[in-house]
Amino acid sequence: MKPFNLIALLLFVGGATWALTRSERTVREIQRGYYSAISPFLKSGSTIESSTRDFLTEVRHSKDLEIELATIKGEIGRLPIIESRCRELERENAQLRHALDFKQGTSFEVVAAQVIRRQPATWWQTVEIDIGENRLIGPQLAVLSNEGLVGIIDRVTETRSSVVLLTDEACQVSAKVEESPEVGILSGQRGLGDGSPMLRLRFLSRDAMLQPGQRVFTTGRGSVFQANILLGTIVSIEKGADDSEALVRPSVNFADLGTVFVVLKQSEPPK
Repeated sequence: MKPFNLIALLLFVGGATWALTRSERTVREIQRGYYSAISPFLKSGSTIESSTRDFLTEVRHSKDLEIELATIKGEIGRLPIIESRCRELERENAQLRHALDFKQGTSFEVVAAQVIRRQPATWWQTVEIDIGENRLIGPQLAVLSNEGLVGIIDRVTETRSSVVLLTDEACQVSAKVEESPEVGILSGQRGLGDGSPMLRLRFLSRDAMLQPGQRVFTTGRGSVFQANILLGTIVSIEKGADDSEALVRPSVNFADLGTVFVVLKQSEPPK
């Protein structure tokens, strides 16, 4: 045993022996003095223990708060995605409501389709829809939206069809102007930019009395497009030496095509 430990042991034994040989009153006084001496240390130890316990509790709460904060941050990060999806669903729902109203109100026999493909290079010329020969679709059928004429079916496969848009120069339609005897050929324009496409109504009479805001409809001539389908609205008139032309804004929003309708059978158009 080390000398220091031996001395401590001897002192403890000696102190204990001396205390036990004293009278009861002396022992009580010794105990009282001992407890008085160590009382501050006991109180200090209790305070330290309480503080330590409170600190550990705060640490646990802090960790819980960190976890909760991380969870909240994750949920907040998802909010823009959820909001964007909700807006998309609202837009799709509105389109479906308009489509249903159109299908119920039109006098044409139509079948609904979705635009599924569109190339940037031919954005204003063609689109692809998700129905084909399996739905009795064939070339030269008119394609409509709830806003007016979209175009005409060009190529058809078993499950898909290509549509030439009204904004393409190759799509030419016999057209008439409301409240006017004027009749001409409406088509898209070559070299369309990124802006909203415009149409040209050509071969009008030289002295055509037309005003901006007048609507343009199909005549039904040529057995391709049914009569009285809305095409657009006149924006301006250009008079030439032999005839006149009108610049027409399409009634259809060709920048955002979703649900369209292919006309399967011609019936009596509305007056």
